[in-house]
Amino acid sequence: MRWLPAAPDIDALLARYGESYKWIALAVVGTGIIASVFATTSFNVAVPALGSYFGLGQHQVQWAITGFLAALTLAMLPTPWLIERVGFRRLFLGGNLMLALASVAGALGTDFGFVVAMRVLQGIAAGLLQPLTIMVVMRHFPASSQGRAHGMIGFGIVLAPAAAPSLAGVLLDRFGWQSIFLMSLPFCFLAGVFGLYLLPRSEQSTRARFDWLGVGILCLASLAAIDFITSLRQFGLLAPRTLAMLVLVILCVVAFIRHGRRAAAPIVSLELFADRSFGMGAVVGLIYGCGLYASTYLIPVFLQQALGYDAALAGLALLPGGLLLAVAIPVAGWLTDRHSPRAVMIWGLAVFGVSFLPFALLGPSISYTAVVAASMLGRLGLGLTIPALTVAAMRGVLPEQVGQASMVSNYTRQFGGVLGVAIAAVFVEWRIGVHGAEPPGIHWAYSQAFVLLALIFGLALLAALRMKSGR
Repeated sequence: MRWLPAAPDIDALLARYGESYKWIALAVVGTGIIASVFATTSFNVAVPALGSYFGLGQHQVQWAITGFLAALTLAMLPTPWLIERVGFRRLFLGGNLMLALASVAGALGTDFGFVVAMRVLQGIAAGLLQPLTIMVVMRHFPASSQGRAHGMIGFGIVLAPAAAPSLAGVLLDRFGWQSIFLMSLPFCFLAGVFGLYLLPRSEQSTRARFDWLGVGILCLASLAAIDFITSLRQFGLLAPRTLAMLVLVILCVVAFIRHGRRAAAPIVSLELFADRSFGMGAVVGLIYGCGLYASTYLIPVFLQQALGYDAALAGLALLPGGLLLAVAIPVAGWLTDRHSPRAVMIWGLAVFGVSFLPFALLGPSISYTAVVAASMLGRLGLGLTIPALTVAAMRGVLPEQVGQASMVSNYTRQFGGVLGVAIAAVFVEWRIGVHGAEPPGIHWAYSQAFVLLALIFGLALLAALRMKSGR
């Protein structure tokens, strides 16, 4: 393609931009990540509209979100291998292009199955992109400034979920759910242009074999875990299908551990988990992702279904908290570089968990102002947690393990998000079935769901307390 600019050389870029190039590279990759985050968070506001448009229940509509998150999570697995095979630049540009094309196609969909399929393609693209920021930080930034780097990239990334729900609500009310698919396109365009001119050409690609068996086992385990949760609602805990999925998950975990010990180049080296901080950090990331995505899903749906607000107001309720989050993350990065990352993370998790108590205790009497205030408190806790968790988990990782470690870190958090959305949707449907779909039954259902979220963050806090250095 002669019309495309030639890939620049890394030495030429360093000669031109000097020490500032690491920030430029981080900004370029961060722009692509913002596009993927827009695709992740904007769709939560559309759940009631999609259900009404296609005549589906919440446990069915949630597949537009769960399918995206599942695809995003599984697509992270081959990222380290793809970087070695095709190079960082090509992977970034290819994932960005896939996200843009899937977004356009999804906006043109007229069948719910096709909409879910395009959401899955968006998720694959986002999964290829999201581990790349950690790799940029770990490769280009010294340990003394990694907290600030994660904080600055977090500042840009969290502006997307801060603005996405409110912008999505306005677009939804005026143009329908189709318009939400197009929200990522401006950032896809900017990331593509910047990437062509500012990301260096890749080093010589390798011919390393891909661990198809390991990826297959992880994919099967992930999908079986999601199916287990949805089966709880449809068939019950003791139903043969539900128990079969649970047994399949256990067998897959055992098989993956055995495979990791025997394979020459497994997709995830078990040596990573020999470092206690990284191992417990993965557990924290899993539980934290579960609570984070479940809350991002529940709050807009709660405001619309239980309190009767329209989509625009439901999305707008999250905007002040998102703006506070954008301010808190750079401050948290500064704190992480100067104090114990583990201590900063523990405080963040505690604050985030407490923020769900007003929803649980006040229920139908909670005011719009209280919703905004509780959301702001939760986003403050989130801001403290994001950079501290990454730095605390990655500090003991060896240089040759950075690619796999960044993938595992993102995978556990995103897989927790998949489980969180599925758990939240199934739990609310179950409690509505018990208490009724009319007030006060529906209010009881959502109150109990927020209690569940607070307990989930309590588990993350317990895991964080065990994140100490050592092997």
